[in-house]
Amino acid sequence: MSGFFKSSIGRKVAMALSAFFLMFFLLQHFAINILSVFSPELFNEASHFMGTNPLVQFALQPVLIFGVVFHFVMGFILEIRNRNARQISYVKNNGAANSSWFSRNMIWSGVVILAFIVLHFIDFWFPEINTKFIKGDWSGTMAGVDGYRYYEELTHKFVNPIRVGAYVLAFVFLAMHLMHGFTSAFQSMGSTAGRKKTLQNIGKAYAIIIPLGFIFIALFHYLNH
Repeated sequence: MSGFFKSSIGRKVAMALSAFFLMFFLLQHFAINILSVFSPELFNEASHFMGTNPLVQFALQPVLIFGVVFHFVMGFILEIRNRNARQISYVKNNGAANSSWFSRNMIWSGVVILAFIVLHFIDFWFPEINTKFIKGDWSGTMAGVDGYRYYEELTHKFVNPIRVGAYVLAFVFLAMHLMHGFTSAFQSMGSTAGRKKTLQNIGKAYAIIIPLGFIFIALFHYLNH
């Protein structure tokens, strides 16, 4: 297994698998959050189910945290190795002529997304961990609020225009990251033969629709608070 991760192909495959996992999670996360626009009650119910389900909390959540950390650490390692490997060839060739702007700036979009994840954890995950695992309150309720607390907590975060701006900027960078990362993950798995154009189109749609959807959610709650 250690030999697998030491090889260039092994690292790329591992990176692709973590990318697939995170893209699936992003889709699921969006599906729940978009409910907050159309039905606060459904959003509360879905959030409470995910927040109290033992499988999600004690099995999937640790896997998700590991997947995020692994993806970014492996991404930085691959970027450093690729930059070192290209130093000589870039003296003779124009790197921009052989790669897209998105692929050449994956490291920077990744840094912005990582900073956003830290902000998102501070806004939502750390308070949730404190409420459930430190205070021991799994009820999902809050004093002065009818029903579950999740919708109230979500909308409260989008009152500050600076925070909303940070979320919007982060999702723009996420779109840039996904624009190259989606197709790259399939290429690393050797799944683009004969259908690269189709995968690129699907990747572009995913990279635009999902981040744009999250931007819409943030702006909707800001404008309607």
